[in-house]
Amino acid sequence: MDTNKGLSALNYFSVFFAPFIVPIIVYFVSSDPEVKRHAMRALLSHIIPIILGIVLFILLFAAGLFGAQGSEDTVFIMWVVFVLGYGILYLAITIWNVVQGIKVLR
Repeated sequence: MDTNKGLSALNYFSVFFAPFIVPIIVYFVSSDPEVKRHAMRALLSHIIPIILGIVLFILLFAAGLFGAQGSEDTVFIMWVVFVLGYGILYLAITIWNVVQGIKVLR
């Protein structure tokens, strides 16, 4: 197996053990542009759910605090939808990372 392919795939598979650290280290250590491209793609796919989660949490917190006074059921439903939607998004991104890692190894 080619070392560059292994490093590129490791960036995607790092979603299971070190999502941010491995792509950043590989990006700065490797001199191969293809490996750097995969490291950046993997890093972005690891960052997207975190940023989206923070934004959605802030929006739901603000909606619960200011917008839905007296309607606790609405806030509860919003939180349930948030948790389910975020879980589905995170699962989809994890599957995407695995698929990309396998594609790189072929």
